[in-house]
Amino acid sequence: MQINNKEWWKEVVIYQVYPRSFKDSNGDGVGDLPGLISKLDYIQSLGIGLVWLNPVYVSPNDDNGYDISNYESIQPEFGSITDFNALLAGLHARGIRLLMDLVVNHTSDEHPWFVESRKSRDNPFRDYYHWWPAEKGIPPERFSFFDPNADAWRYDVTTDSYYLHYFSAKQPDLNWENPKLRQQIYQMMRFWLDMGIDGFRLDAVSYIAKDNSWPAIPAEELKAKYKNDWSYFYAGTENLHKYLNEMNREVFKGRDIVTIAETPGIDKEEALLFVHQDRQELHMLYHFKGMELGYTHKAFKQPDPEGYKLTEFKKIYTEWNNVFENEGWGTIYLGNHDQPRMLTRWGNDSPEFRLFSSKLLMTFLLTMRATPIFYNGDELGMANIKFTTIGEYRDIETLHMHQYLLNTSGNTEQFLRDQQISGRDNARTPMQWDATPNAGFTTGEPWIKVNPDHVYINAEAQDADENSPLNYFRKLTRLRNEHEVLIYGKYTLYDAHHEQVYCYTRSLDKLGVVVILNFSSELVHYTIPAPIQIRNDDPLINNHTTLQLEDHTLVLLPWQSLMFSLL
Repeated sequence: MQINNKEWWKEVVIYQVYPRSFKDSNGDGVGDLPGLISKLDYIQSLGIGLVWLNPVYVSPNDDNGYDISNYESIQPEFGSITDFNALLAGLHARGIRLLMDLVVNHTSDEHPWFVESRKSRDNPFRDYYHWWPAEKGIPPERFSFFDPNADAWRYDVTTDSYYLHYFSAKQPDLNWENPKLRQQIYQMMRFWLDMGIDGFRLDAVSYIAKDNSWPAIPAEELKAKYKNDWSYFYAGTENLHKYLNEMNREVFKGRDIVTIAETPGIDKEEALLFVHQDRQELHMLYHFKGMELGYTHKAFKQPDPEGYKLTEFKKIYTEWNNVFENEGWGTIYLGNHDQPRMLTRWGNDSPEFRLFSSKLLMTFLLTMRATPIFYNGDELGMANIKFTTIGEYRDIETLHMHQYLLNTSGNTEQFLRDQQISGRDNARTPMQWDATPNAGFTTGEPWIKVNPDHVYINAEAQDADENSPLNYFRKLTRLRNEHEVLIYGKYTLYDAHHEQVYCYTRSLDKLGVVVILNFSSELVHYTIPAPIQIRNDDPLINNHTTLQLEDHTLVLLPWQSLMFSLL
């Protein structure tokens, strides 16, 4: 069988590097590009084909680099453009491509465009952003994700007007309805591509188009049509695909690159509008449906005490596999800089189960039909740090929500307990390189606390242990890189309603594998479905040292992950 539409970006394993927390080279407590360069051999050893680098542009760091004040320069605490070029050359020399994180929904309020825009109503840059004159009254309600008052309009006395900010007040939204603004963005994107980078991850790109008539949204409509979630309203404007098609035509066409869209507010029915090859927009996207699972929705990111249901987990990832079964292509992830550690959220981080459950989650991600994205440290089984006081947090999302609860007499104690599981800073603690103070991340005072568990969870120790999560990860990436069935093979789910076991096959021509995952901390007796005939009882992958299989029935150990060849 000939595989149609083969692409390098479907075959790579993506490794996300959060540079602020990866490796500090100069002792200032902040990770930097020279530190990252010093670890390129380590990244190569993981079997990685593409590095996603979180923003390193000049920024006041209101939101750790997602508030950009200069798109074409490197933040000095990260290094210089010379360091960036050395990083790019070092990656390419090792056969690894580089994906830059790019924010084009908003800038920093310190960006020269906005500095000019707020000076006067007739400034040439005024229409680079969204303004509402105060004489028209209070602007129609819009929600801000990072505002202590949840208000996306900020009054600016200089011109007696309000400006729009879906995120923090220091992140004013760009006016994509202005063609001059769009051309400036495209010129900047070409600047980086001409330097030799291999593509962009486009932050919150589903929000860039706005309805400048600013219609009011009745509460009933918000609840019914938009699921009571502003993400769905923000992602639904009609000009979005017009702009993405223009971006493709002006920037991407004719280049051997990849684009990945972050698409909050997008349902599976809309996904192919972004990535179907005939539409000439983007290459891949990642969705939030999995990340929404396991929360009560009674409060901000409040975990359900009973955890998530595996049946719902299987349903979500099977439905999204089916979206791209014949057209387009998807990604798959369980953690990133905006999520807690995948081990704590989806596995079991207790000492008894953390190693096995981290390996199981790796197995899942690397055997599904999508391009897998791993966040730095997840290959070690890093876990949530679980801060106990608000003073330990650095993330704008946590800090502003805490202030919002104070302003509204909310339950801040419950919020802090919830953030131990769901807070973004859990993923942003420094990379754990060794057992020395500060985990080998820095010789200075780290910008955020190091997880105390680094004394036994670290790369140096795991490199020397053949049964470690790190070496298990390397084994899995080798298998995936060597077997096209794990990349392009058809995915088939079995036992959809089983509450503990996730079982699926991957098949391509006469080759096939079955993956069996015990997503629980219990022994499970599991009969392999009759249509599945394994080649022999020697598994390709087993995250435990023992196997109990007799007459097609397995006794699965807690968090056991297995993969067998099929007849």
